[in-house]
Amino acid sequence: MPGLWWFTATDDNIPLLKTASVDCWDVEPGPSKDQVTRMISKEAYSFSVRSVAGINRYDGTQLGSNSPCEDRFTHGKLPSPWNDGSQWMAWAVFDGHAGWQTADLLEKQLLPFVQQSLNQVKPSLNDEPVSSDVVQRAIIQGFLNLDDSIIKTALHTAQSKEPLQEKVKKLMPAFAGSCALLSLYDPATRSLHVACTGDSRAVLGQQLPNGAWEAIPLSVDQTGSIQEETARLYEEHPGEKEIVKQGRVLGLMVSRAFGDSRWKWPLDFQQEMKERFFGPSPLTPRYDVRTPPYLTAEPVVTTTKIDPGRPSFLIMASDGLWDSLSNQQAVDLVGKWIGSRKSVPEPKYEAFDFGQGVNERFVEERTAVQDGNSAVHLVRNSLGGNHHEMVAGRLAFSPPFSRHPRDDITVQVVFFNTPV
Repeated sequence: MPGLWWFTATDDNIPLLKTASVDCWDVEPGPSKDQVTRMISKEAYSFSVRSVAGINRYDGTQLGSNSPCEDRFTHGKLPSPWNDGSQWMAWAVFDGHAGWQTADLLEKQLLPFVQQSLNQVKPSLNDEPVSSDVVQRAIIQGFLNLDDSIIKTALHTAQSKEPLQEKVKKLMPAFAGSCALLSLYDPATRSLHVACTGDSRAVLGQQLPNGAWEAIPLSVDQTGSIQEETARLYEEHPGEKEIVKQGRVLGLMVSRAFGDSRWKWPLDFQQEMKERFFGPSPLTPRYDVRTPPYLTAEPVVTTTKIDPGRPSFLIMASDGLWDSLSNQQAVDLVGKWIGSRKSVPEPKYEAFDFGQGVNERFVEERTAVQDGNSAVHLVRNSLGGNHHEMVAGRLAFSPPFSRHPRDDITVQVVFFNTPV
């Protein structure tokens, strides 16, 4: 048989290699203007809303930098937890770090956990609306229940008799981490509940009588640079003066997150996970770990009444957008998008590179208003607006180098009482 195979085998399928001049590289050019638009619009979506009072439309998009993108998102209608036959709406952004696995789990499970917690609330017998405080506590409990499940599932998995490959898959959401930003809208009470764990951000744009747009923060970033967060950590861990350094919590930027088990597990279990399952290296000896957990997934929840007589919109985004835009700049940009989408000539710019000291954060002079999707509009302007070379230069990078000029960016924009 071996001899027969040799006799009948043929080399007709062997690839023929091409030769070229050694001093001529065939390099693909950077993104053109049309390619830029296709890249930032590839994941875009937009929905008109007719069945939920007070909402006209919402837009969204995502632009990855990591490969695969570590951000996730979700959006849509859900039944009212009070079983009154009405529909609520939900939007969520999940900004993963150290992998996509935690964010991916949150995309599938956070809303069901929050719904389960809300369903346990008993509406009052006299038909009065459930108070905002009660709703907020239920949302908080849903967040905590899911993170508790992530951490405990890993503990149980390590001791189970499941095959190794099944254990590894179940451990990944605990090894990685993610922020979470969830907004729930109850049209019956016009209440917008926003829950934030980490440094994704929600901002409400509300039109003033003079036509200008006011930026109202609905969440506050939770990082080691925020005084309230560092004070909370020092109070919870008295005597541990090295918890926060240079705005980081034992090396991590955010002070609240899902997963991130190294900041929650005892040191001996961290070491066990490293040895048995190639888990992340324990925080020691680089950091002084004494009394974990140092992170919590508990969100800060705010409730805002949407004024039916005043146009407004909600911007939700991962920190990749806020790296370049302030709250007011983002609101002003959407305000301009609402007012006009006329094409204007692109200004002339000198040749650009990232070492010239040019302000890479957004400046008003670089405003571009050309996209039909408001979330895409925000992404374009966060990358450089009408400065094509700056935008295209950032998009020309591929992973892993793209992480330096831009982060994963996920954006959702919801319009209340605002025909668009």
